[in-house]
Amino acid sequence: MQLIFTKGSGKHDTMDVIRDGAVVESMACPKQGIIPHDMVHYAVEHTLHKRGFVGRVLDGEAASFQMQADAESDGVERLVEVFQADGWSGWSSSPTDMLDLYRVTCRARQCAPLALDADDVDAVRQRILALTQQWQSLAVGQSLALAFEHSQPAS
Repeated sequence: MQLIFTKGSGKHDTMDVIRDGAVVESMACPKQGIIPHDMVHYAVEHTLHKRGFVGRVLDGEAASFQMQADAESDGVERLVEVFQADGWSGWSSSPTDMLDLYRVTCRARQCAPLALDADDVDAVRQRILALTQQWQSLAVGQSLALAFEHSQPAS
């Protein structure tokens, strides 16, 4: 599966889901001042080998803003939110502070947190920063294609 993010000129960018060389779904991604939300999902899921929104779409679920509850996917969503907040703050939060915020967010949403450490936070942040650099270099109308496959969990 491939995700193709296209930079828009208005309030939205676009994410196309490609399977077998064809667009199977297309979603408007509201601009948020950092990379698109679903690109943050890609960074988290691809780096940590966790199943969230992108993995569920890969498994054949429709890309939608409301999916059925799933423990791992819910934990991924809360982590994506924490990384977004870090991005809006200039990517400057310490890994320890991010992990604390993640645990608070999970408790507030009655969601089991993923088992993470500071190295995981650093690895995801590095992936997000690399994607940010690529995304910022694009002009309106240009696209960034990201491949996604199921991965075996890291041991």
